[in-house]
Amino acid sequence: MRATIHDVSRLSGVSTATVSRTFSSPNQVREATRRRVYEAANALNYSPNAIARDMVLQRTNRIAYLICKKQATILDEFYAGICEGIMRRANALNLQLIVSTADDWQKMAVNAQSKQIEGVVLGGDADPELIADFQARNVSIVLVNNRVAGVDLPCVLADERDGIGQAVDALIEKGHRHIAMLLGRFSPYIVGERYAGFLEAMERHGFRVSAADIALCGRDVESATEAAEKLLSQPDRPTAVVGGNDVIAAGVMKAARRLGISVPGELSVTGFDNSSICPMLEPELTSVRVDVTQMGETCIDLLKASMEQDTRAARVTVIPTRLITRGTCQEVVHNG
Repeated sequence: MRATIHDVSRLSGVSTATVSRTFSSPNQVREATRRRVYEAANALNYSPNAIARDMVLQRTNRIAYLICKKQATILDEFYAGICEGIMRRANALNLQLIVSTADDWQKMAVNAQSKQIEGVVLGGDADPELIADFQARNVSIVLVNNRVAGVDLPCVLADERDGIGQAVDALIEKGHRHIAMLLGRFSPYIVGERYAGFLEAMERHGFRVSAADIALCGRDVESATEAAEKLLSQPDRPTAVVGGNDVIAAGVMKAARRLGISVPGELSVTGFDNSSICPMLEPELTSVRVDVTQMGETCIDLLKASMEQDTRAARVTVIPTRLITRGTCQEVVHNG
């Protein structure tokens, strides 16, 4: 049964008039009282504006985009690109959009008004508890750049495996046979897909990958540099490294410079995401382009379909990737 204003009144210990005023004119209500009302409303999953609109329109037309990444900000380049597509499509469909990080959203949990949404796009490694909370509120959900095992939700993904495969193909075409991979500690889904893509591509060309040629590091350039120094200090060092993303690839280039290994003369390097740092590096970084704007637009199309209970909409949409070749890849000469 749906909670009513009377339920909130009883639980918070204030009158229904005060509950109504708390949501319509919060500045006229003392902070302690507002907090009690919002906490009661949250506990009861009561959203007054959503209920009022439901009676007339059967929808709120309010959605949210939450970036679910550790220490994320809304300026994160990858997720900001997705946001651009989300904003463009949401505006075209007259949807009201709230943009936040998941951490900030959960800190606002005391404010029941923040819950008055009909749909949400969760970008990245979304907390299962956050997903469950939205599901309990009957909020439509679309995942982007993530897929959760055992959870049947619409999701929009980049073709991670093919992107890594394109990088490996390009390196092998240039004569590389000993190729290593340095992965950042991203979400389990991203790590799994990029790792699998690397192994599949190498096996497709008939090359064996040793455990010494796969390494993990943190997400920052210094952690990547430290891990790459170990990778490149092996007696039989690789002639090419596939970076898990562009920051990791930049760390590989930094490590090579410290070790006196020339890029691309003695070492070729590729990245992933085709971020703004690629043309800033010297030589410029070869990287896999992800159409983040298209990913964002697709998210809204799927979310709109879910909100309208359109069962014809795809559950999984994979956006193609494309290798952008720049100066960090060069042909290698083999003896024998």
